[in-house]
Amino acid sequence: MNENRLFLKYVSQNILGMMGISFYILADTFFIAQAKGADGMTALNLVLPIYSLIFAIGAMIGVGSAIRFKILRARKDKAAEYFFSNAIICTSIIGCIFIIVGMIFSDNIMMLLGADERICRVGGTYTKTFLLFTPFFMLNQVFNAFVRNDGDPSLAMTATLSSSLINIIGDYILMFPLGLGMTGAALATGISPIIGILVCSIHFLSKKNTLHFQFVAPSLRRLLYSCQLGASAFVGEISSGVTVAVLNGLILGLVGNVGIAAYGVVANVALVVMSVFNGISQGTQPLFSDYYGKGNTDSVKKIRKLAVVTAFLFAVSFLILIQFGAESVVAVFNSDHNQNMAVYAESGLKIYFIGFLFAGFNIVGTGFLSATENAGWAFMISTLRGFIAVILCAIVLANLFAMTGVWLSFPAAECITLFVTVFVMRKTIH
Repeated sequence: MNENRLFLKYVSQNILGMMGISFYILADTFFIAQAKGADGMTALNLVLPIYSLIFAIGAMIGVGSAIRFKILRARKDKAAEYFFSNAIICTSIIGCIFIIVGMIFSDNIMMLLGADERICRVGGTYTKTFLLFTPFFMLNQVFNAFVRNDGDPSLAMTATLSSSLINIIGDYILMFPLGLGMTGAALATGISPIIGILVCSIHFLSKKNTLHFQFVAPSLRRLLYSCQLGASAFVGEISSGVTVAVLNGLILGLVGNVGIAAYGVVANVALVVMSVFNGISQGTQPLFSDYYGKGNTDSVKKIRKLAVVTAFLFAVSFLILIQFGAESVVAVFNSDHNQNMAVYAESGLKIYFIGFLFAGFNIVGTGFLSATENAGWAFMISTLRGFIAVILCAIVLANLFAMTGVWLSFPAAECITLFVTVFVMRKTIH
């Protein structure tokens, strides 16, 4: 199969899979908005950084280990066998730590993230409940990455879409007919990765499977070796959580809880768009790793060009859609018909989405660098866009332009990062 067909196959299926993940988060947002109004939206947005941390750790271990597996397998190195087992064991241990912390400190975590007593009452049980499923969230990332890199992107996509569908159906049933409210939303979210793992497990029965789990002692050396290539995936996932946490703090000081609810709409809709670019990045990663491992530079460059062009076309399309459809999007989540929240959210969407013109290139670029063993550059760019630039831009612009400055911080940070990404990409394979 030539590069164009492989690109279309892997990228389209990964975009659908990643959008499936974001849609179940969007479904949570919608159902919680209907059941709990602005307070529920505020509580959900305040705990988004915890979600980001869980997914970031799972992505770092899963994607990094799967890249090591793919490159070593392309070189016919038998050491590739051990990375799958080590990833499963290590994520299980880390996930159990999250369970313990969640059982003891869930309310403290919410207050640390900016919740007052009223918001803690709405979201405390939600936080404690979804943290019980942390090992499954992380393991789902690992299974999905390895199944995709073991030559079965279609099953990886099916697993993601299946888990998302179960989550959306579970949200409705548990929150409304059964009346479990926020706890029901958390249960539905927690069950969904279990479905994803079960579907991915079908791969182990297929003839194309080359993955074999072995009961071995966890290897910190192998974990760190994998995390070097998964670090940019970690930062890519955690960056949304950091952005949410920083902007939440600034918005609370500027306009209070109504602003947090508005940002909840912006952040959750943005997650859907971000999933497209993550899908392009993750879809091209096995191709980059395979061609790079075989020394096929021309194919690496061709896939890179296809990825950059595709990301740009999606970014322009989303920007146009949101400029004309922001009011309709906000109305879906504004069950209280809160006019102040609507004004903030509509303005925020139109400004915030400009950043995707730059973010798409940055996400594709860091994925390319990780997959071709340029982990240091990938980590630097991911850290710049996910932490340094966005925090500095948010603080400076919010002080200069209030809420308009808050919304501008994301486009400004991504634009700054773009110049660095272009410079680094020119230094690598060319």
